[in-house]
Amino acid sequence: MTDRSGRRIVLAGVGGDSHSVGLIILRRALDRAGFTVDFLSTQNPPDELCSRARGADAVLVSNMDGHAAYYLRDLYGLRILHGAEDAVWYLGGNPSLTGDSTAVGELHGLGFRRVFLGYVDPAHVIACLDEDLAGRNRHTPRDHPGSGTPTGHRSRSAWCTPTLPPALEQASFGTQREEVLAQWHTGHQAGDLEDNAAACAARLSLARVQDQAEREGRVLVHPRTGVAGVQGQSELFRELYEAGADVLSFQVDSLTRNNLHQQVDLLLKESSAQLDTFHGLNGFPLVNHGVAAGRSITAQFPEMPFQVRHSTRDPRLLAEITYASGVTAFEGGALTYNLPYYRDYSPRHSVPRWAYVDRLTGLYHERFGITIDREFFGVLTAAMVPACIAVVACVLEALLAAQEGVKSVSLGYAEQGNRAQDIGAIRALRRVGRHYLDRHGHEDVAVHTVFHQYMAAFPSDPEKSRALLHGSAVTARLSGATRLMLKTAVESSRIPSAAHNAEGLVLVKSALEGPDAPPVPAEADAEEDLIVREASSVLDAILALDASGLGERVALAVELGLLDVPFSPNQWNAGRAMSVRDRDGAVRFADPGAIPLPDDIVRFHAQAVRDRQARDRSDLDVLIERDVLRTARGAFDSWPLTD
Repeated sequence: MTDRSGRRIVLAGVGGDSHSVGLIILRRALDRAGFTVDFLSTQNPPDELCSRARGADAVLVSNMDGHAAYYLRDLYGLRILHGAEDAVWYLGGNPSLTGDSTAVGELHGLGFRRVFLGYVDPAHVIACLDEDLAGRNRHTPRDHPGSGTPTGHRSRSAWCTPTLPPALEQASFGTQREEVLAQWHTGHQAGDLEDNAAACAARLSLARVQDQAEREGRVLVHPRTGVAGVQGQSELFRELYEAGADVLSFQVDSLTRNNLHQQVDLLLKESSAQLDTFHGLNGFPLVNHGVAAGRSITAQFPEMPFQVRHSTRDPRLLAEITYASGVTAFEGGALTYNLPYYRDYSPRHSVPRWAYVDRLTGLYHERFGITIDREFFGVLTAAMVPACIAVVACVLEALLAAQEGVKSVSLGYAEQGNRAQDIGAIRALRRVGRHYLDRHGHEDVAVHTVFHQYMAAFPSDPEKSRALLHGSAVTARLSGATRLMLKTAVESSRIPSAAHNAEGLVLVKSALEGPDAPPVPAEADAEEDLIVREASSVLDAILALDASGLGERVALAVELGLLDVPFSPNQWNAGRAMSVRDRDGAVRFADPGAIPLPDDIVRFHAQAVRDRQARDRSDLDVLIERDVLRTARGAFDSWPLTD
């Protein structure tokens, strides 16, 4: 057996990238293998990463958004500055937007011994470490500045600073709006609300399209794509429109998501000569391009509804420019875009920022009769998220939005792979959302559901990916979801092109519109009822908290662990809840943490986990890792999963 004692591994995500699930699984595997892991979680600046890397045996850097060359452009000098050049450095994830040999060569040139593109099994990483560290001297903990408690293990009391401002203590909307529009020079273009409303009125409303689709019993198909240039984005939309997309969306780039408009500006200027073939951004920088560019694109497709999808830290300016561009739908919220994506962002700060977005959305309806749809990203961290957690997060955000005047909400859920549970989840999402909105006096708010095709790591085998897409679409059809968010067969290896999305569209529509569909599994009703009971119990406990207003209750619920998202990188998320599959592949709580579930339901989950362990004769940690990585490994014969 390899002796790994004393081998210190620094494990971290870099830059604005927020993907945490793979990092957490790799950390668990390295711990079990006997390494000492200094886990820095996500979104580390390169300077901080190199500081913590001094004295390490190896540094494992993750980047999933394709911007590694940008984030790490100064890495070579920083490693020397901090004395971290002696470590073995690995880079993994999807660090390049193109994945070609030139890009990979540049990444190696930054000082990486190995560059992994796409999914790599933890066992392979460990084998590489054993090979590369063989014969090297071992470092002792005193050799490095981070020899105290690793970042990933800090106590929550250090994170939940009591002096943070209450969620609802904020400036008036008018005062905020002046500040928001001044955040970047394109902001003034969105200043005239009446002019903006006219642009929205001239476009097809997603809220109206969803209402009609539900009356017809039709599932809308919605691809998500974004490129850096205006012309390139227009051409991309044209291809998707001609391929049969029902909804088009601007997928915003990672730098804009982190409000780094100055950095985007520099990149756009550097690439101005070949912007439409530029691979330096992984989406469309709507804030930098501004209102005129947004309107010019949406005007080309008057018969199509548009949405902006993003995960922006501070979404206020992006929302202003979105609506001014004639886009009638905006995704995200204080929980669903914070807990999965940001390490150091308190819900007490995200709640008031999203309240601004919802108040702005409500104003368009109150003053001009424009209904703008607000969608909530119930996907969360995507990997084995119990359905009730997605329901609770979406319903809380729907209530926050409705109290600000929003009249159309779309509640999202990410497919987990057990058909009965996934159907039950979509049905429960609509049922619980409708109940709580009505109960709080928002009977006039329309409720829609969004089915995200499997959002965790995809298999590398194209045939299995296509089988997943087809089987997933059948599940969406049986669930009665309003809209399906499309994935593609190349998810495991690259950012999909228009052609990949078009291919996926054709495949998925054949499943949604084919003459035959299998029956709904008999277990779906029981799963729906279970999820409704779970979500209602959690929501009732949160809504009963002794706090001044809904926003405060939402923030407090996260801090108390009443809402706890597995695999979240957020420092305010309790991180106690953990999930695993049962014998039939449905997601169950391995540990509910402080989530207030009824006692009989806690016993149900515990028994399901015991039955799975008895069948597979494995420790819980091993089962969790196996389940999270199962699809990426291609360890299934058909989709949905059959166990």
